Amino acid sequence: VCNAPIEPCDKNATQALCKFKDQLDVYQMDAILAVGPVFARHVGHRMYRGEYYAMQSDAHVTYTTDWDVDIIDQQESTHNDMAVLSTYLTDIIGSVDPKTGRSLRHTRPIMCNTDYEGGQQGQHLRHMSQPERPSKIAGSPQLQPYWAAGFSFSRGHFVVNVPYDQYQPMIFQGEEMSIGIRGFTIGYDYYSPERSVCFHHYAHGQETPGRNRVKHFWENAPRYQGTGIKAMSRLLGIVHMNPETSPSSWIHTEEDRYGLGAIRTPEKFYETFGIDVIRKKTEHHLCNFVDTTADMHKEFIKQLRPDGMGIDYSKINYKFKDPFLGQK
Repeated sequence: VCNAPIEPCDKNATQALCKFKDQLDVYQMDAILAVGPVFARHVGHRMYRGEYYAMQSDAHVTYTTDWDVDIIDQQESTHNDMAVLSTYLTDIIGSVDPKTGRSLRHTRPIMCNTDYEGGQQGQHLRHMSQPERPSKIAGSPQLQPYWAAGFSFSRGHFVVNVPYDQYQPMIFQGEEMSIGIRGFTIGYDYYSPERSVCFHHYAHGQETPGRNRVKHFWENAPRYQGTGIKAMSRLLGIVHMNPETSPSSWIHTEEDRYGLGAIRTPEKFYETFGIDVIRKKTEHHLCNFVDTTADMHKEFIKQLRPDGMGIDYSKINYKFKDPFLGQK
């Protein structure tokens, strides 16, 4: 339960859920009514009340000691008001010192490995396993092309400008492309944190029995049969990822609110990072450009606007091509 401390507050009032309970808002709803994770997270975004920072993470996550100070320091070190620190989370096993609560890791994941997959809802981009290595950039988070739903930290205006689309019921795979590309068009830039501040309890090893008992949203899928297919058409249509599909086949309700920005185009994103939305293919080995060499950060950061309002992609003419064509 989100708002229940480990011990009763009258026994241990120093717990965060006791000390700061007046600053916590919790909204509970039945899983059946959530209609999948996108709509549930849309409800979460509606709870935003002008806080300076906004954060989203998976459930079943353990945070490090002083994580809030650390992530804010990392955010501010970008000198970019449009920075969004986002990543997939490392497994908790072997990651946190049980006595101090400090991280034992000297590596961090970075979002650069994405490819097309099929399915009943149609072909779409999906993030794959991400590389985890020591950061190539010291003293700052590192630029990456993709946004991850598992962890996201930004200025609060990100959830105002890029809200979850309430017209995407029963969507799971695809939500990260929706938020990520819409955010890109509004002017947001995604970074991998230099240091991980939280770790995930995945269903591995000793965690397996407990985690495998956790229920999932698709247990309620029969109640909403067919809605996910229509929602995916809207998701892909808004970000111009399904040009083969007639726009008349999906709903356009409130598209101005849940649609694209005017700073950049989806096509700029696709050509920059090697995505062919016609043939449904990606240029592989993008991680070489993003992570191994850190060339994306080294080159693109030069175009950070003087006022700190994002990278100026009008000055970037780079088009990624697979440097190891034919190799795995």
